[in-house]
Amino acid sequence: MPVELSDLYRSLSTVADDQDPTHPELVRRYADRRARVRAAGTGLTVALLLGGVAVGGRLVLAADGPPPLPPPADTPGPTATGSVTPPSPTPSATSSSATSTPSSVTPTRTTPSGTPPAPTTGAATPRPPTSIPDRAFFVLAAANRTGMESQGEGAMLPILCGARHASDSAVVQRRGRYLAYKLAGTPAGNVPDGSYRHTITIYRPGRADDALRELRQAVRDCPDQRLPDDTRTWRQRLLTSGAYGDESVLFEMRAPYPEGMGDPGAEEVRLVRAVRIGDVVTVLWEQGWEHTAAVRSQVDADSRRAVAAIENWLD
Repeated sequence: MPVELSDLYRSLSTVADDQDPTHPELVRRYADRRARVRAAGTGLTVALLLGGVAVGGRLVLAADGPPPLPPPADTPGPTATGSVTPPSPTPSATSSSATSTPSSVTPTRTTPSGTPPAPTTGAATPRPPTSIPDRAFFVLAAANRTGMESQGEGAMLPILCGARHASDSAVVQRRGRYLAYKLAGTPAGNVPDGSYRHTITIYRPGRADDALRELRQAVRDCPDQRLPDDTRTWRQRLLTSGAYGDESVLFEMRAPYPEGMGDPGAEEVRLVRAVRIGDVVTVLWEQGWEHTAAVRSQVDADSRRAVAAIENWLD
């Protein structure tokens, strides 16, 4: 018998001395109901405790850090296995814009790695010149100047056995001048030590080298000749020109001094150098002054000045 029931009987016997407990089953039913109520209360208390623990644990986890973010919209989810067919992908905005690009737009070329190639930094090809300015002509060194210079027409080269040059048909423009020079150390007031016929010629693209090739051949084909109004025989030969411009040709012309001039057995010497710089050819023809002889070192120095002036003009 439960303890509560015994206590109840004792209480009843003590308090109600003059009453007879004629219905003990009522007392037992009351005790059983009270026991069930207490059991239900105990279960409810346990449930509340478990619920509080769960809620508290969830709060603790939430305090430790934010919940994981959902995957981006364009990130594919895990692939379903089995017979379930995955949904067809939705076209992205990029593909839609690519298909709507007008056909006139040139697509960007890419390398095999998918990255666009680096832009080309090479310099653009310069346009060939069509006219010759005054600054294309060189200036003599201060020690060689005489102040005697003039622009004028004239032959670019000496006569070489009447040779014809097919490259003349490719000339765009040609300008020339005459200038006299003196050697360093020549006293002031003396006559010049020599003179030049200096010409500059622009050829059509790719034809300037023909002019130098034809000149070499003309010198080879004319080892000696007599010039008009001259009884002497002139001899021509090619010389080693050296490094001038893109290519150059140097040849000499020799003849004995006229009778009564110069030292016995000495020869009058003329030097001619043609230099190509791209499609431009400059010719320095040393013509002397009253039968003087050309000095190779002076012609070389003035040739370098002539090339430098043209290079500065073309840059």
